[in-house]
Amino acid sequence: MSIMKINLNGEIIEFSEEINLLSLLEEIGFDPKKVAVELNLEIVPKSGYKLTKLKEGDHVEIVHFIGGGLYK
Repeated sequence: MSIMKINLNGEIIEFSEEINLLSLLEEIGFDPKKVAVELNLEIVPKSGYKLTKLKEGDHVEIVHFIGGGLYK
């Protein structure tokens, strides 16, 4: 069995099998509708999360949108 390592928001994480962006988001507990994902310095459209398979050494940055605040 081969271990795949990726860089996720500055931390190295490992997977024992191939994973796509949608599965990654679900595994770490993020709602795909409420995040923006950058893969190797390129923004991935939400429509591409399921089709985008991660590879050894990929750099993934996830920005999670949080609502709230007071409007005056």
